Amino acid sequence: MRYHITLTDGTVLEVDNPSRWPDPTNIDSIREPVITAKILTNEEYVGGIFKLVEEKRGRQLNFEYVTSTRVLLTYELPLNEIVLDFYDRLKSISRGYASLDYQLAGEWVSPMVKLDILVSGEPVDALSIIVHRDFAYERGRALVSKMRELIPRQQFEVAIQAAIGAKIISRETVAPLRKNVLAKCYGGDISRKRKLLEKQKEGKKRMKRIGKVDIPQEAFLAVLRIGEDASK
Repeated sequence: MRYHITLTDGTVLEVDNPSRWPDPTNIDSIREPVITAKILTNEEYVGGIFKLVEEKRGRQLNFEYVTSTRVLLTYELPLNEIVLDFYDRLKSISRGYASLDYQLAGEWVSPMVKLDILVSGEPVDALSIIVHRDFAYERGRALVSKMRELIPRQQFEVAIQAAIGAKIISRETVAPLRKNVLAKCYGGDISRKRKLLEKQKEGKKRMKRIGKVDIPQEAFLAVLRIGEDASK
């Protein structure tokens, strides 16, 4: 996926990876690739397909009956919106009675943004995605929620955040595992109990500073599915 980004100084960049996305404050405009899509389906499924294509930012170019019950829909669609789940959802809506043919058809100027996922304050490049600004909050919230489910609990608290530039738009927290340090502390020696709890607290702070979080493969696969999950 290649985006053409015009910077405020007039420079034009071709960017095909979120890791090369420039600082948002330096961006003047962004052009994203667009396709012309032809969808052939039975008329009974047209309503559901209309809803899907509108959700994917499509613009209708033509609507025609090719037979008494078969309809040909022609749309312009951003390539970003169809590469992941569009075909599967089209087949689901039409119960398999829809075909899709498309070709590249130029570019649109769109407010695209880079959505970063931070784990314990550190961005994870492999989890970054490019999304339309209008969908960024919804996708970010869905993604950090999914990460919270997939990342195993550590000895320390793990913060998972979605961010656009320096702005945090969503956050979830993986609660730390808790060891009962008072298990062998019998009686009512409150001062000793307090010292043990303080020692545990300091230990968790130290682990949080130097610890690393293992991110399972399922978390990276979730990025590919998050568009579908967020839209349900």
